[in-house]
Amino acid sequence: MKIVCAETVLLGHEAFSNAGKTEVIPDREITREHLLDADALIIRSKTKATAELLHDTPVKFVGTATAGTDHIDAGWLQKRGIYWCAAPGCNANSVSEYLVAALLTLSRRHGFDLAGKTIGVIGCGNVGSRVVKKFHALGLDVLRNDPPLAAVSPDPDFMPLGAVLPECDIVSLHVPLVKHKPWPTERMADYTFFEQLKPGAIFVNAARGDACDYDALLDAQAGGAVSRMVLDVWTPEPAFRSDVLKRADLASPHIAGHSYEGKLNGTVACYDELCNFFEIRKTWNVASSLPVAEVPTLEIDCAHRDDEEVLHKIVQQVYDIETDDRLIREAAVQGEIERARNFDALRKNYRTRREFHNTEVALPNASAGLQRKVAAMGFKRREA
Repeated sequence: MKIVCAETVLLGHEAFSNAGKTEVIPDREITREHLLDADALIIRSKTKATAELLHDTPVKFVGTATAGTDHIDAGWLQKRGIYWCAAPGCNANSVSEYLVAALLTLSRRHGFDLAGKTIGVIGCGNVGSRVVKKFHALGLDVLRNDPPLAAVSPDPDFMPLGAVLPECDIVSLHVPLVKHKPWPTERMADYTFFEQLKPGAIFVNAARGDACDYDALLDAQAGGAVSRMVLDVWTPEPAFRSDVLKRADLASPHIAGHSYEGKLNGTVACYDELCNFFEIRKTWNVASSLPVAEVPTLEIDCAHRDDEEVLHKIVQQVYDIETDDRLIREAAVQGEIERARNFDALRKNYRTRREFHNTEVALPNASAGLQRKVAAMGFKRREA
C-alpha cells in the first residue's frame, strides 16, 4: 500500500510508514500525479482534497489531521466512494490555552483585571466549551452563543447573538466556517455585529479568517467599538493583510491550535482511522514519539502577588505568545507572494509548544483560590 502524506502532518512518516510505503511531500506541492498509484492521502489544511486533485486516482482514503474540514470536498468524496476522516477536537485544548495566554498578556500590558469582566464565547463546540470552562474558573462572567447547539440542547443558558454582544467586554469567535443557512458563519462578524458590540470591547478571532469582515473590524476599532484585537486567523491566507496586522494588539500566523499535542492528536486520529479502514494492525508507539517538556517544573512564590500576576508569570514561561506576535510582524514584508511564503514558513517551522498539563507547578504562599485556578488551566500541582 502507498500513502501520500503532507509534510506538515506531525510525525507523518513515523506514523504511516507502519502501515505502508509513505511518501512525504510539501503540502502545497501535492498534485494528482503523486496520487496515481496511491491508496491513501493524509493532509492538513493547506492541501485541498477536491475533484481537481483526486479525480481518476485509486485513492480510497483521505484523512486530514485537522479539526476543520473547509479544505475537504466531502460531497464529492462521498459520491466517489472515497472514505474520509478528520480529527474534530484534536487541537481544542491548544486553542483554549492560546486564548488564556493572549488575554492574560493583554491584561498585564494594559493594566486591567480579567476577573469580573464579561466574555462572550461565540461557538461552544470542542474549542468554545473549553474556553467557557477556563474563563469561568478565572472569575469572568461567560455568555454563550451557539444557535445549532441551542436548537438541540436543553441548556437554557445559550443566548442570541444580539443579546450577548452589548454585554461583552471581550468577544471571542470559535465557530466553524459555514456558508449555508440556517446558521451561516461566513463574515458573521460584520458591520452589524460590531454596531451591537459594547463600546471598547476586546475582539478575538482564533477560529476562521472568513468568519470576520476585516474591513468592518478596522472601522469598528477606528470608531471605538473595539479597543483591542487578538488575531490568529486571516483572510486571505497565507497572504495576510499587513494593514490589519498593524492594528492588532496580538497577532499570530494561524497557530492557536499548533501545540505539539494538538498536532499529534490529529496524526493519531488519522492513523487510527486508516488502520481501521484497511484492517491493518496498529504498531506505531505514539508515546515513544513525545519529546520532553521544555518547562517540566516551575516554582513561584505567590506572596504579595495577585492571582492574575502569578497566572501570567506561569503561562508566559510555558507559552510566550509574544514570540508569535513578534515573528508574524517580522514576516510582514512588502509583496503578497513573499508574505505568503513567510506565513507558511512560520507554520511549517513552528516551535515545539507543549500544553500546560506537561508542567508541574509549585506555588508557596498561594491561596486555595489561586491553586484552583492554576489547576483549572490544566497545570499539574506540586507541593513546594
